[in-house]
Amino acid sequence: MTVHIIRLAAGIETIEDLRKRQIQRMKQAKRKGIRTYTRNVPKREEELVAGGSIYWVIKSLVRVRQRILGFERQTDDQGRGYCLIALDKELTLVEPRAHKAFQGWRYLRAEDAPPDLAGGKDHGENLPPELAAELRALGLL
Repeated sequence: MTVHIIRLAAGIETIEDLRKRQIQRMKQAKRKGIRTYTRNVPKREEELVAGGSIYWVIKSLVRVRQRILGFERQTDDQGRGYCLIALDKELTLVEPRAHKAFQGWRYLRAEDAPPDLAGGKDHGENLPPELAAELRALGLL
């Protein structure tokens, strides 16, 4: 059974900011592939790798997801363990959904995840995200 992770994109204003920061960190670390880190290793690793994604909350809205490719356990200079989560480079737009702030990450059941935005239909991508989410909630988009 697939499960996902939902996580805040702290300090990120737009989807493009997320893309730029991930590329910048990849270059700084001199590694191939996009990674994000967390102190806590997910216990449901097998379910996450079996088609799971990280759903990013940007400015109080779930806006985009990235497929999870795998996990690497690491130790920092002070001997504390942490987990690197390998992510697909592709950012997939999802139907924006309001989400309150929280710390760290949470599991997200597949049935609770916002759907991907399908191509060819006007989903309000050119509107401010808050307005698009409000119009969607009213059934107008």
